[in-house]
Amino acid sequence: MEYSPEVKEMYCVAKGAKNGPAPIPEEGRWVQAKEIKDISGLTHGVGWCAPQQGACKLTLNIKDGIIEEALIETVGCTGMTHSAAMAAEILSGKTILEALNSDLVCDAINVAMREIFLQIVYGRSQTAFSEGGLPVGAGLEDLGKGKRSVTATMYSTKKKGPRYLEMAEGYVTKLALDKNDEIIGYEFVRLGPMMELINGGTSAEEALKQCTGTYGQFASAVKTIDPRKE
Repeated sequence: MEYSPEVKEMYCVAKGAKNGPAPIPEEGRWVQAKEIKDISGLTHGVGWCAPQQGACKLTLNIKDGIIEEALIETVGCTGMTHSAAMAAEILSGKTILEALNSDLVCDAINVAMREIFLQIVYGRSQTAFSEGGLPVGAGLEDLGKGKRSVTATMYSTKKKGPRYLEMAEGYVTKLALDKNDEIIGYEFVRLGPMMELINGGTSAEEALKQCTGTYGQFASAVKTIDPRKE
């Protein structure tokens, strides 16, 4: 390391403060993080692209600075789904610093990585006070049965009103309307569990029947409509 002449001629003054970095909560411990390997935790980050055409929710499970598990969920952009496929191959096994400085193909995923990095290194993780953190595989719990992202898709116009297309329960097939034509419930299909049944040998017709349900006052509907066609 090279020093300027001005620094070389300075008198050396002792440094009094030696308290180190402030401890952050990590998996049930208080840690003074000095190196990348000092960081552990599971948490989420959300990112968006420059035109804000789509967004990404990124979930990482980090152990000793290494990304052991990654869940990448995207919405709003078809190209982003392919970017997520590539990012899934890139992220696992990297340190969080490597991942922060890697091209994750899509702006939204890169921004999500930036946001999750800030959270995790400041100790704002979902597992900050969980002893030992969560095991690798815990990210799948965000998907639930059928391993599908929780998605809300709604459409509305001033002239024709709202249409519920997809809810947490599943793909909406019918909207229930009352006498005032207001929505009071809906029928839905749980696509993930339905596909699991079909893959297990159940007929498509029987699987559809088993995975169809209703929400709200569907049985009291004066009229039902197909939200995609009517």
